[in-house]
Amino acid sequence: MSTTDRPTDRPIRVFQVATGNVGTEMIRRIGPHPDLELVGVHCYTPDKVGRDVGELAGIGPIGVAATGSVDEILAAAPDVVTFHGVFPDEELYLRVLEAGIDIVTTADWITGHHRNANHPHPSGRPWTEILDEAARRGGATFYGTGMNPGLNQILAVAASADVSEIENVTCIESVDVSCHHSAATWREVGYGRPVDDPELPGMLRTYTEVFADSVWMMADCFGVELDEVAFEYELGACTKDVDLGWYRLPAGSLGGSYVKYVGKRAGVPLVETHIEWQMTPHTSPSWDIKGCYITQIKGDPYVYNKHMIFPKPGVDLSDPESFASIGMTVTGLPALNSIRSVVAAPPGVLTSADVPLRGFAGRFKA
Repeated sequence: MSTTDRPTDRPIRVFQVATGNVGTEMIRRIGPHPDLELVGVHCYTPDKVGRDVGELAGIGPIGVAATGSVDEILAAAPDVVTFHGVFPDEELYLRVLEAGIDIVTTADWITGHHRNANHPHPSGRPWTEILDEAARRGGATFYGTGMNPGLNQILAVAASADVSEIENVTCIESVDVSCHHSAATWREVGYGRPVDDPELPGMLRTYTEVFADSVWMMADCFGVELDEVAFEYELGACTKDVDLGWYRLPAGSLGGSYVKYVGKRAGVPLVETHIEWQMTPHTSPSWDIKGCYITQIKGDPYVYNKHMIFPKPGVDLSDPESFASIGMTVTGLPALNSIRSVVAAPPGVLTSADVPLRGFAGRFKA
């Protein structure tokens, strides 16, 4: 919905979809956000429907009941839908966009290359085209973001402003993932399976392919034509049995991985996104986990940036849930903070290359 259709003297009305790890954290974060108002939450789990979403998020009642149908989203007539499911719901997207409601999503979408190539529409047409057409019909805007992929690559693009004659740009996520207590997620990625399991590379690629989108997005910003974005990987085998309490990793199973998406032209690596994940340090090979996001730019001059994120003072990092909430926060906040710019944007599908600098700005306390 364009700003000409929305009164500017009131907060932007937000209808959130999903109450998983990121969605729960964003319910907590929308309340203090000065220019947003949470007017509804759509849940896929039937037993959540009808419950107060504040109670679902562990913050006490806020007077908003969870709903379970797209019709209820449309009837609420929000300005924007924030989608925090793990994977996209394209049919929901189409109905919402055609109704003139903007969408900001953290679900598996940065440019659409990945969805087009690996999860095509039954007609064979690219989802980017189909969503763009629906958005334009409704006069709405669609935007996908997150921390990584997402803001991490924007930081790399911004850092390159110092550099002449760029040779290579590489973004790295180097993190210990043992605090992300989602057993279903790690089973899907293949952690805990024998490292010689022939299905492991495919499982890792399926789950991380959206990171290839980030390479295409950066290449677009740099004006670089790529021939391909190659998938490369290393697997770390556990050197002993590891029991994390919530997850078990037998000796010889996958306990760490180093995945690369490498954008090449004429065989030369130019733009890269690396994902360095460690569930335990007891793997062979193992990696020097930095606990941050890193930008490396080769050129004249060279650039090395670390983006490190810490909780506010007083947060007990010995509590696994408090520690994990940091990851959920930095995944969802780039979406919340972009909403004002997305609502102001013209209809169609956006990427981060289209969003103005203010679209990446946080908010001061009211």
